[in-house]
Amino acid sequence: MTLTVAKLLADDTRAAICAALLDGRAWTAGELARHAGVAASTATEHLSLLVAGGLLVQERQGRHRYVRLSGAPAAELLERLTAFAPPPPSAAGSLRQHRADRALAFARTCYDHLAGTLGVAVTDALAGRGVLDVDLALTADGRAWFGTVLGDDLARPTRRPLSRPCLDWTERRPHLAGVAGQAVLRYLTGRAWLVPVGATRALRLTPEGGDGVREVFGLTFPEPLSTAGGRP
Repeated sequence: MTLTVAKLLADDTRAAICAALLDGRAWTAGELARHAGVAASTATEHLSLLVAGGLLVQERQGRHRYVRLSGAPAAELLERLTAFAPPPPSAAGSLRQHRADRALAFARTCYDHLAGTLGVAVTDALAGRGVLDVDLALTADGRAWFGTVLGDDLARPTRRPLSRPCLDWTERRPHLAGVAGQAVLRYLTGRAWLVPVGATRALRLTPEGGDGVREVFGLTFPEPLSTAGGRP
């Protein structure tokens, strides 16, 4: 199984498709074809292989076919593999690409939780407050903190762990995943403290968000960094 997955992801087009789907949304074959820069027929062939390999699942609505990651385990695998890859070189002299890279590195979705500089910083802040232990497991006080501060008692029925570390591919350190990681991202985006940057999975910290993360997590970021994704 491991070898099969490795073969699937060794192809640049399939890797690009999977990376795009790390935003947690369902995409059409046409959208993924344009993203990967290949013909629609080529994308369809790759998607069929990824579905057969268990990395993606497909859904149909009318005439449209949507695909998404098969679940959190697939997303975690992709994020971990990406962490071992060297960062892609930015196009020389491309200010737009440089800003886009900075926005993605600062904050982004990793399936259904927060990644990047901000994601790791929030994780460190929660560990420093005793919400998480050294292994990023939720403490007894931590569960109470989620209920009191974020208004989420994490009581939804699920087979997923309440919290777990996920290796961040840009920071090369763990950020918070699991049910608790999902709750943090939902809290930040639900208040529009983090907003999407275009059609990418990068997230921008709004001015209100800067005040919010300072109040809730004790974090302060310089303005150029926190707004790096404004207009890449």
